[in-house]
Amino acid sequence: MAHSPSDDATFVPGQPDMWALVLFEAMLFTLYFGVYMVCRVLDPQLFLESQALLDPRWGVLNTLVMLTSSWSIARCVQSAREGSYNAALRDVFITFALGLVFVVLKVAEWASEIGQGLTFTTNEFFSFYYFLTAIHFIHLLVGFVVLGIVIYQLRGPARRSQEIVETGATYWHLVDFLWVMIFALVYLIR
Repeated sequence: MAHSPSDDATFVPGQPDMWALVLFEAMLFTLYFGVYMVCRVLDPQLFLESQALLDPRWGVLNTLVMLTSSWSIARCVQSAREGSYNAALRDVFITFALGLVFVVLKVAEWASEIGQGLTFTTNEFFSFYYFLTAIHFIHLLVGFVVLGIVIYQLRGPARRSQEIVETGATYWHLVDFLWVMIFALVYLIR
């Protein structure tokens, strides 16, 4: 069944299963964030002192990279909708490259922190910090597989699927959203 403008009020891009995953992940991370906030309230001094040991420039840079990658995957979706598959491919490759930049920056940040003796076992704040950022990192790695599927779809005229492109973009936006929440919690909220 073709999508028509009159369906816009009920149309949700991508596959419903992906939206179920997004909702599940949002609930799971809400639980993680809630536990983090409770622990922070119970020992605010430890969290503030530990948070001050993070270099916020890493967080800002990674946030800019993730937001830019969300913009590029949104451009990919729009280009695919318009039938501009070369532009869509370009944009999904840009998204992939920005994801790789995030990986390099995050690994460099972790190496810097570990070099300063700030590890998962340093204290409760750093246990949360490494747990949350590592869980996000795993989601990002899964995102590379998802982007690979989008690339595969876009490269073959016989297998192009707007639904798959939009489903992949939905997952990538989830990864971006989770990072923005982590950034706010561990780098910004004082």
